[in-house]
Amino acid sequence: MDNRPLAGLLVVSVEQAVAAPYCTSRLADAGARVLKIERPEGDFARGYDRAAAGESSYFVWLNRGKESVALDLGAPADRALFLSMTDRADVFVQNLKPGTLERKGLGSEALRARNPRLITCAISGYGETGPYAARKAYDLLIQAESGLCSVTGGPEAPARVGISVVDIATGAAAQAAILEALLARGRAGQGCDIRISMFDVIADWLAVPFLHAAAGQPPQRIGLAHPSISPYGVFTTADGQDLLISIQNDREWATFAAKVLKKPALAQHPDFATNTARVAHRAAVDAEVAAVIGRHDKAAMGAILQAADIAFAGVNDMAGLMSHPHLSTIAVTTPGAISVPLPAPPARFDGQRHIGAAPAPALDQHGAAIRAEFAAPVRSHRA
Repeated sequence: MDNRPLAGLLVVSVEQAVAAPYCTSRLADAGARVLKIERPEGDFARGYDRAAAGESSYFVWLNRGKESVALDLGAPADRALFLSMTDRADVFVQNLKPGTLERKGLGSEALRARNPRLITCAISGYGETGPYAARKAYDLLIQAESGLCSVTGGPEAPARVGISVVDIATGAAAQAAILEALLARGRAGQGCDIRISMFDVIADWLAVPFLHAAAGQPPQRIGLAHPSISPYGVFTTADGQDLLISIQNDREWATFAAKVLKKPALAQHPDFATNTARVAHRAAVDAEVAAVIGRHDKAAMGAILQAADIAFAGVNDMAGLMSHPHLSTIAVTTPGAISVPLPAPPARFDGQRHIGAAPAPALDQHGAAIRAEFAAPVRSHRA
């Protein structure tokens, strides 16, 4: 018996790339049955790379536990099958270009007229209306257009966040909205229509630099340092290792000055006493910190910082992550039937993670079974 919280729910998704698959992968992890509808040529993320034992790393990561069926929604038989699937579904997710399904008569309004309990979620780049609604929108494009790149990187140039952060954030927002809608449906018995844009999601995440810019102080790119907090940045130890040190408040600064810098008077110095003052005099603060860090090797400096209860971290690469003592992994089977390790989903429920063992599917792997199951249309839910 599947005791995961979404067991028994049916999710149908017309999805590709990252944002919608991230959302539905989390629903699948929680027990939902996810039917992934792909174009006859397949989700284009299948061809992004070959890093996961010859398969796409993106696809294996985001499609474990789903069932794949390839449909041509312009073909009458496949259109009828699609409607039979959504008539029985609890949730429908799609991230096609705005208007694509509406032009086929398969938009949210049409689907929910047939199945009022259906929760539909449409993910787009810029929303359904407005001057950019018809633009194609991918992760890096939204990073650039939203201003995220302007606050990422070093002083010399804007930079891309090193992962598909806009897609992932949007998928997580869609998952949260769907869970909220499921709770509301449990009370009212009705589904709803959810619309989420990648631009809106990352604009929300940019609220702090937005407010700084609105106050006439647009944040500057300062690499591995914090634009609003000092000291908060990377310092090099005597053995050439980098440590990222973070002081969050003036109380911690006083402790750091006394126990690590061995200069307790700095806690009262007018240039250093408050975070605002330290940010204004960042170069002088960093010089004080760098001088002390540079006199100790990494192990010794770590012990000093830990004893003083000061926050710090190593500056790792992916090899550091793979060997990290706190990394938990799961084994996922690729469409080619090879097991590969992945970082485990973060949430634990009563000590357990909600994760199934089903592999990522080959294209149309479940097509015949799904066609047989949904071949007979059900009666409309309409009263």
